[in-house]
This record gives sequence, C-alpha cells and structure tokens, in this order.
Amino acid sequence: MVHKNDISKQLEDLTALYEITKQLASSKELSECLESTMFILSEIKGMENGTVSIVNPLTGNLEIEVAHGISAAGKKRGKYRIGEGITGRVVATGEPIIVPHIAEEPLFLNRTGARENVKKQKRSFLCVPIKDGQNIIGALSVDIIYKNGITEQANTDLQFLTVLSSIIAQTVVRVQKVNRETEELYSENLKLKRELSEKNKINDIIGNSSKMQEVYEMIHRVVDSNATVLLRGESGTGKTLVAKALHYNGKRKSAPFIVVNCSALPETLLESELFGHEKGSFTGANELKIGRFEQAEGGTLFLDEIGEISHSVQVKLLNVVQERKFQRLGSTNLIECDVRLVAATNRDLEKAVAEKNFREDLYYRLNVFPVYMPPLRERRTDILLLAEFFLEKYSKENNKKIIRISTTAIDMLIQYHWPGNVRELQNCIERAVLICDGDTIKSIHLPPTLQTAGNSSREKPLSLSVAVENFEKELIVEGLKRNNGNQTKTAKDLDTSLRIINYKIHQYNIDPKKFKI
Repeated sequence: MVHKNDISKQLEDLTALYEITKQLASSKELSECLESTMFILSEIKGMENGTVSIVNPLTGNLEIEVAHGISAAGKKRGKYRIGEGITGRVVATGEPIIVPHIAEEPLFLNRTGARENVKKQKRSFLCVPIKDGQNIIGALSVDIIYKNGITEQANTDLQFLTVLSSIIAQTVVRVQKVNRETEELYSENLKLKRELSEKNKINDIIGNSSKMQEVYEMIHRVVDSNATVLLRGESGTGKTLVAKALHYNGKRKSAPFIVVNCSALPETLLESELFGHEKGSFTGANELKIGRFEQAEGGTLFLDEIGEISHSVQVKLLNVVQERKFQRLGSTNLIECDVRLVAATNRDLEKAVAEKNFREDLYYRLNVFPVYMPPLRERRTDILLLAEFFLEKYSKENNKKIIRISTTAIDMLIQYHWPGNVRELQNCIERAVLICDGDTIKSIHLPPTLQTAGNSSREKPLSLSVAVENFEKELIVEGLKRNNGNQTKTAKDLDTSLRIINYKIHQYNIDPKKFKI
C-alpha cells in the first residue's frame, strides 16, 4: 500500500524536475539555468547550499560554477583537486556520497565557509557526480536537514539528484557545444572581416564599419577609371581623404594632385585660379598665370565645395567637363587637358538644381559616379578606432605617453552625436591629449559638449537590461585592461568563473587581444 506521504514526495519530485527541465532547456547561458535549478531545489525540495562544480579544462581542478546560499567569497574559495574532500572524491570515483552529519565528517572540508555553525544541526550532505557518458565533468551537491535523522528518504533524494545530474550533464554538454560553435563562428567572422578589411584597405582612411566597407568598395570600383566622381556628405566626413585615395591608389598617382576649395575664393579669382589668365587680360594681370587645370595635367583635380560656385563659372566648368578643353582668361586659344575630375559637396545639389541655383546639365555631368560619405553617427563602431588613431598621433606629436582611453570616456565618445563628424573627433582628441597629464584619457579631459552627451543624444533612458549589459561590459573591459587581456586572471579578479567570462566576452564582442600590452 502506497503511503500518502510517499505520493506527496513523488509529486514534489516530479514538480521540481518539470520546473528544472524547463529552465535547463530554455536557457543558452549555463550559469543562468544552473542558478535557477539551485533556486528550485531550495524552494520546492528544501535543499540548501546547492552547488554545481565543474572540472576546469585548463587547471584540471574542480571549480564552483554556481552556488545557491553561498557567498561570492565562499564560492571563490570552493576549489578542489580531484580526490580532495567529499566533492573531489565523488568526481574521482564517480560514485555518489551521503554524509549523515556534516559536523562529524572529517573529510568534509567546508572550504566555502557556509557551514560554520552546523554542530547542533542534523545537517546532511548529498553529492552526486555529473557524467557525460563515462566522462565525469563535475558534481552536484546539496545540504538537507532530516528532522528524524537519515532514513530511506535520503536514498530517495540521492536517486532524485542522480537523475537531475544526468539532465544537468546534457545541458552542460549542449551549452558547451553551442559556445564552441559560437566561438568558431565568431573567430571565422573576425577572420573574414580582417580579410575584407585588408582587401579593401585604403591608405590614411580609418574605419571598418559596414558603411565604410561600402565606401571602400566604391573606391576600388572607380579608382582606375577616368570617370568624374562626386563625393557627397556632411562637412568633416573625410571627402578630401577619399579624393586623395582615388588619386594615389590609381593609375594617375605619379601625376599631380591639385586641390581647389571653391568656397574660399570670390568668383573672379576662382575663374582665374581654375583656368589661368594671359598677361594684361585684366587690371593687375601683370604676368601669365597657369591655372589649376593645366597644373593637374595627367593627374587629378579635386574641386571641393563645388556647390558654392557661381553661374558664370558653372558654364565654363561645364565646357571643360564636356569637351576637355578650356581657354585662359584673355585668350582665344583652346587648351586640351587630360585631367581626372573629382568634386565634393555637403550641399543638397538636387534642391539647388530645383531652385535654379545650380545648373542641371552640370549636375548630371558631375554626378557620373557619386560616393556617399556617411556621418560619424552612422558608423559608431569606427569611433573608438578613430579615437585611438588620433590618440597615438597627437601623443607622439606632443611627446606624451598616453596609452589608453578610459571606459567612461569611451562611453561618452560613443554616445555623442558628432555634428562635426571626424574633424570634430580629431579636434576633441587633440585637446584631450594636450590637457592630459597622466597615461589615460578620462572623461574630464573631453570638451564640455561631450559631458552632457548621455542626456542630449538619447530620447528616453536605457532599459534595465541594457543598462545592466553596459555595466557588465564595462566591468569586463576594465578587468581585461587591468590583467593585460588575460581572461583567467580577469575571471578571478571579477570573482566569477572562466566559463562565464568567456561567454560574456563573445556575447559582447570584446577582443581580449586589444588589451595585451
């Protein structure tokens, strides 16, 4: 005859297993699902100090992966050699162990310090191995108080824990496999990105973001062509660098590269500057002047701020673009020219055409191969890369040994909206280098406009989960910096396991190699 109490215990076990299986099956993070498991054991089964210890593949020792009811300091102390103490013996033999009374067991080491006052309690300790086939990968242990002393119930609980350990083993193997596959995919992704970056790399242009990869691809497509290129984008996005890249990476690199800022000169001077003039062609023309089109013969002429030129200059420029011929001011002779034309503007030329401020025919002649330069706020992954480049540059120029940028300063740089784009970032880092007296750029060294970046660039506050992720990432990055990128030391420093650190590093796309000195 089955006793009602036995039925109640069986229902309790089934409920616990059901809830635990749900947690283990749904979670992708080992520590998270194991912590839930230990909590359920405590709430439903009344088992205390639940601990899962896993064999560290690097050291070969047992280390606590999760611990319910044990302090962080205690968890950190909970390390055992295989065969050492009760837990070490369970892993060494592969057999479960029941300790009827912890206080009377000399092999019980209490390394975690969680059972200091157990002499008066009838506290028992149950420990079972966690097996992957024949391979023992760890141990599951709990404390439990049997009011009537050790009875048949202890064996039933041991059987329950054995079943649970097999489920945990499957979860550990599954998560480890997923982590390995994720790591392989992550490594392969980094490899492909490096290959793509090397393939598309353009001298003097910094950036690995997807937006910049598109720019590199466009440059490579047109670099050896004679087609006119129109660079579009806000001021400070690097249009001049792209114009230089088009010239110095192309077939005209041995010929001149001539730059004309169309907005810096008045109409009369700009015309003379572009096409030259004959002696005596106007008051003050005391000698022959060779224009920029002639100076750029065989090479590239870069017309910056093309949207600012007057209608009369637009007409003459159109003739040059169409016919590849021009006349000096005061001359009737046509001069042929072989020049690659690159133009740039931050104006909305389509709007200017619609408003009759820019000739439509010239617009279509210039807009043969447009290249859009993204603003810095659209390529935030490049901000730190650019900042570090400028940091190194200005540190050398000013004979300073500034080696890094603090996490808080990095956050401010990333959050700021950068209306002045790369040029503003460059000035910002140069200023920071000049006023920094230590080896680290801190938030106080950044301009006042960045000090309120967190408030001005975000419409609503961060959610709790995102704020926690940001804080967690900052802790890990700072830990890696303190330990020169060593993940094992970082895990110890942050009072967590190497497995969790490895998982978080991949989750947040952190590259530990960047922090090696």
